[in-house]
Parts: sequence; C-alpha cells; structure tokens
Amino acid sequence: MKKKITLVILFFIIPYAKIKSQNIPPNIFWENKSQKEKISFVNGVYGTVSTLKNHHKQEVQKQYLHNKNWVEPYYIKRFYDIADEYRSNEVGYNLKIIALHMDAIYANSDNYKIPIMEALRIVSLMQDGENKRANLLLLRAQRKYN
Repeated sequence: MKKKITLVILFFIIPYAKIKSQNIPPNIFWENKSQKEKISFVNGVYGTVSTLKNHHKQEVQKQYLHNKNWVEPYYIKRFYDIADEYRSNEVGYNLKIIALHMDAIYANSDNYKIPIMEALRIVSLMQDGENKRANLLLLRAQRKYN
C-alpha cells in the first residue's frame, strides 16, 4: 500500500506541482509573499551576488598570482559591474526600501511579466541614482516580456 502511495506521489503529484509552479507570473509570486519574505529574498540575492563576486575575485587572483604581467581583462571588470547593478549601495541595510519599490514596479500592469531578478536590478539602479540606465533596462524588459 505504501509503495502505491509513493508511486502516485512520484508520478502524478510532484510533476503536477512543478508544472503549476512554473506557470506563476512573477508579479503574482512577488505579491503572494509577506513583507518579511520579500526582505529575506532581497537579502538572499544581495548576499549571493556579493559572495559570488568575492569568490570570483579570489579565484582569479589564485590563477594569475604568479604572472606579474597579467592585467585584468575588460570582460571581468564588466562582469563585476553587472553584478553590482543587482545591489544598491545607497540603501545600505534598509532592504525594506527595495522590497517596497519592487511592489511599486509590479503595481504597473506593464511590468507583470518582468522576472524578479530583472526588476530587482532596475530597482537597485534607481536607488543608486542611475535613472537613465534603470529606465533603459525597464523599457527593454517591458518590450521583451510583454
């Protein structure tokens, strides 16, 4: 009996749950979270981006430590610049501001289908005062996802 229940769960319920979860638009996913969950999500993204960037810097230094003629290529600098776009320096530790601005982005129906990471990047750029870049990314995202 237990084997039959396990088989039913494995073959019917889990795949159905995966299919249903993949059809949730980003705005609904974001709106269904509580304020604490939203702040935790932003904190997790910020921590991940920071850790990824620091780990990459350490690995590059290890790899080229013995080569005195090595100069950091442009694509590595560009990678770090793009990673920094996902984190707002001006907000500091008050991540509630980012969560509230994410709510504001998803309040506009033109932005419903913009993925959460894209929206977070746009909000972080706006908070850092890079309005031109943020508006350009917002317009591109609206065109791409609508």
